[in-house]
Amino acid sequence: MPKILIVDDELDVREFAANFFRKRNLEVVTACDGYEALRIIEKDRPDLVLLDIRMPNLDGIETLGRIREKDKELKVIMVTGKNPEEDKSLAKCKELGVLAYIHKPLKLDELEKTVIETLKSIR
Repeated sequence: MPKILIVDDELDVREFAANFFRKRNLEVVTACDGYEALRIIEKDRPDLVLLDIRMPNLDGIETLGRIREKDKELKVIMVTGKNPEEDKSLAKCKELGVLAYIHKPLKLDELEKTVIETLKSIR
């Protein structure tokens, strides 16, 4: 069963997405910040990470950079509530090998399609 790690500092967003994917028979683990995400990835490597860009402590781009230092192949989809062109984060994320960029509020059909297509490419 594919495993997804959802990283978001907003509990409601994290749980909403987690429940959505659990109903689709995917194993889901969650993290509230980049530090927790890195510990989970180290211990229990997921197949795919949904990573929020804006988080306190260690933001999504810093977290992505640290993920890439250890694992160049882990599939990562960035999630943001901000227009990526506003803060140049899109270019940095692409440079770090992000597969897709999804905007909040989450559109479930777009989220599901992106995640399912990514998981199919892993198998």
